[in-house]
Amino acid sequence: MGRKLFCEISPLCYKISLKKEIFKRYLSDLHNKEAFATTYESEELPFIVKSHTSVLVRKLHGVDLTLQENKVTNIGLACEKINGLTVLPGETFSFWRTIGKVRAKDGYKDGLVISKKGFIPGVGGGLCQMANMIHWLILNSPLTVTELHHHSDALFPDERRRVPFGTGTSVMYNNIDYRFKNTTDSKVQILVWIKDGELCGELRSEKQFPYKYKLKEENHHFKKEGDDYYRISQVFRYTFSRETGEKISEELILDNHSLVMYDHSLIPTEQIKDENYV
Repeated sequence: MGRKLFCEISPLCYKISLKKEIFKRYLSDLHNKEAFATTYESEELPFIVKSHTSVLVRKLHGVDLTLQENKVTNIGLACEKINGLTVLPGETFSFWRTIGKVRAKDGYKDGLVISKKGFIPGVGGGLCQMANMIHWLILNSPLTVTELHHHSDALFPDERRRVPFGTGTSVMYNNIDYRFKNTTDSKVQILVWIKDGELCGELRSEKQFPYKYKLKEENHHFKKEGDDYYRISQVFRYTFSRETGEKISEELILDNHSLVMYDHSLIPTEQIKDENYV
C-alpha cells in the first residue's frame, strides 16, 4: 500500500489541505489580475442566446429525497446571487466568486455531495446543477470556457435527462471552480430562476451573435470491462450560420468513457454492447 496523502491522514488534515487550496486560489487570482464580472442589471438584455430548464427533484436510486428537496433551497439562494449578472467583454465569470462561500448560517442546507467515499450529505450540496445549467448555456454560445472539471463517472441512471451525457461540471468551494470568459464584443447576461419545480436559465446578449449551436450525443452505449460497466459516447458541437442555416463546423467536445457507479441492474439491457463492439 502506498503512502497516504497528507489530506487522507485525518479529517483535520483534510481541512488544512482544503484551506491551503483556497488560499492558493486567492493568490493565483491576485497574481493573474483577472477582471471578474460583478455588474448586475435588472433590465434584460434584448437577445436570447440560449434558454434551458432542468428538473430540480428527480427520483435517484438510493438517495434520500430530503437531500433533493434541500437542494431546491440551496439553488434558490444561488439564484439570488447570480440572476442578472452581466459579463462585459473581456471579463471572466467565476461560479464561486459570484456565489461566495456556502454556510448553514446563510440558509444553505444539507444536499447531496459527491466524495471519494460516494454520496454524502453536505451543506450547499446540489449546486452542481446550477453550474451545469450555466455551462450548458455557455456551450451554446461563442463564449470561452476557461475552467471546467468534468464528472468523470456515471453517477446516476438517466431520469428525464434533457442534455447529452457528460456535459456537466463539478464545483467545490473554491478551488474547483467553473469559469468562462466573454471573448466577444457584446456584453452578456445570465438569468436564473425557479418555476414549477424546475431550474430555468437564459443567456442573453446586447448584440445578436452570428452563429447558432447544437450539441448531439452519438454512439451511446454501455460496455462491460472486467467486473465494471462503462458508459461510452461522443458529444459533438455543431456550429450553424444564423443567417443561412448552413453548417459551419463540427467539433468533438467529449469522448465519454465513464465508470457506472450505480446499480448495474438499472442499465437498460438493450444498450449494453458486446466487449468487441467498437
